[in-house]
Amino acid sequence: MRYLRRNMINDINKNLQRGVILLKSISNDTYTNSSVAPYFSSIGCHIRHILDVFNCILIGYEEGKIDLTSRERNTLIEENIQEGLTYINEIQNRLSEIQLESLKKNVFVIDNLGSGNKTVETTLEAILLQAHSHTVHHFATIGYIIHQLNIELPDSDFGFNATTPKKAISS
Repeated sequence: MRYLRRNMINDINKNLQRGVILLKSISNDTYTNSSVAPYFSSIGCHIRHILDVFNCILIGYEEGKIDLTSRERNTLIEENIQEGLTYINEIQNRLSEIQLESLKKNVFVIDNLGSGNKTVETTLEAILLQAHSHTVHHFATIGYIIHQLNIELPDSDFGFNATTPKKAISS
């Protein structure tokens, strides 16, 4: 079980590393481009949002209270690709420091679903699993933005959930 839990953190960090590879392959102009409809959001905006969720988890899990409504929203991370890379690295390092026994810890998670803050009890392991899925979802949106900008993704699995069936390539 310890191996599976460590493997979970490794898988999250491996997925975040896909973001690093992407950011190292694009320009700051591409990173901040918000011209793609329908949401007109930039890659940097999505990267910042993904990492803010992880940051909320990392700030709150030891006290047992994770408030997803108190994200930092540091716009410098959205506007500067180097800041985005630094933030990813920081989150990856902090994730790697989580003690395996902490993953089963009960935590209260606060979020606003549209009608005010709600609090639920879960485990650190479960909220990290959700944050990972949330990352994949936003990576898919980034993949759409990249495609619309006529740029090739450096990783064909970028933005795909590991359980997504691979389409057969016809000859």
